Amino acid sequence: MSGLSPDTPLPTDIRLHQVSRTLEITFDNGVSGMLPCEFLRVYSPSAEVQGHGNPVLQTGKRDVNITGIEPVGHYAVKLVFSDGHNTGLYSWDYLYALLQRQDTLWQEYLERLAQAGASRDADH
Repeated sequence: MSGLSPDTPLPTDIRLHQVSRTLEITFDNGVSGMLPCEFLRVYSPSAEVQGHGNPVLQTGKRDVNITGIEPVGHYAVKLVFSDGHNTGLYSWDYLYALLQRQDTLWQEYLERLAQAGASRDADH
């Protein structure tokens, strides 16, 4: 994730919808979609979340929002979340992969929560 693969589509538009807590992304190949802030937070590419190959289950993130989007060169954005998390660099490769695999990844996350007896809610 340190850069772009040569065939990675590039985003042409990134819009934050704070009320619905979603990030809308459109790529130059016509692919577009909405990624919930919670989904982006629990799949942060940061070492804190990815755990150096052993992902750390993120709980209580249902109401998290994005409070800032900072460009990083020409290959990524840093997302700042309302819970203070701000260490993940979301490359275009990674955002495109998340968009393509969103349904599968979300199901995996929900299964991991259930197995751990954990909740998406902060007060649980």
